[in-house]
Amino acid sequence: MVHFAGAGNALVGVTHECDHPPGVEKLPNLTSSRLDSTMNSAEIDAAIGRLLTDDESIYTLDAKLLEDLRPDLIITQGLCEVCAVSTHLVEEAVSNLPNKPEVLSLNPTSIRDVLEDAAKLGEVLSTAAETRSKIKALEERLARVREAVSGLVRPRVGCLEWLDPPFSAGHWVPEMIRLAGGEDVFAAPGERSRRLTWETVLDAAPDVLVLMPCGFDAERAAHEARTLPDLPEWSELPAVENGHVWAVDANSYFSRPAPRLVDGVEVLGHILHPEAFEGCVERPDALRIDTSKPEALGR
Repeated sequence: MVHFAGAGNALVGVTHECDHPPGVEKLPNLTSSRLDSTMNSAEIDAAIGRLLTDDESIYTLDAKLLEDLRPDLIITQGLCEVCAVSTHLVEEAVSNLPNKPEVLSLNPTSIRDVLEDAAKLGEVLSTAAETRSKIKALEERLARVREAVSGLVRPRVGCLEWLDPPFSAGHWVPEMIRLAGGEDVFAAPGERSRRLTWETVLDAAPDVLVLMPCGFDAERAAHEARTLPDLPEWSELPAVENGHVWAVDANSYFSRPAPRLVDGVEVLGHILHPEAFEGCVERPDALRIDTSKPEALGR
């Protein structure tokens, strides 16, 4: 977001998960996770449950490093304590800083909110004109997708933000599906992600199933799909029968409320309506899972 606003040179520290644009990960890391990144989906979910039950944060914040960096502005979020350092943890650290930096908490639940947050950040960083120009370009890209799929039959789409246990993909994802020419069967725009049962997934009978585990890329999402519980009913899903099960790069284009959500809408557009984008460069951001193979989707 800071680079998008044209102020990348002003960054003095980032989180341990900041990886875009390339090179930003070399800046001092102010946070770390208590979770073992090698755990599978079920193990991560269990570990998160234990930490939250014990009133512990999933993440740690290096207050000493924060003091040494002496930032004038700290950008944080209060949208999800599972996804990033909580606002409470940041405010506690800031209260002990001698220079009392400004804290800007961004908590969007829609694409419009994300774009407005970008504009707000541009104002704060004195790059308002440049940021508004970039936002306009993003809006034009969204309009092109919307125009390309206009009037086409909308498939029923199921997006899963976690696989074991299954979670719906909420907030801006249902809006992204709508913009790309589909109808979300698990959530409505702006709704929080919620835990589902496999029975709910099967009963929804999506025509297209998009796997987007929070924080995973497409390769890892596809790998996790192969280790799902053995569910013979999978074969009855329209998405499985028709071979329309996809793993996408959630970490880059779906999980994070940032400008690359527009890329995510374009990815979904190519998945749902490839005929509307003939002649366009094929996107490498999604993997189609071969559901005819026994090992697909835990079968």
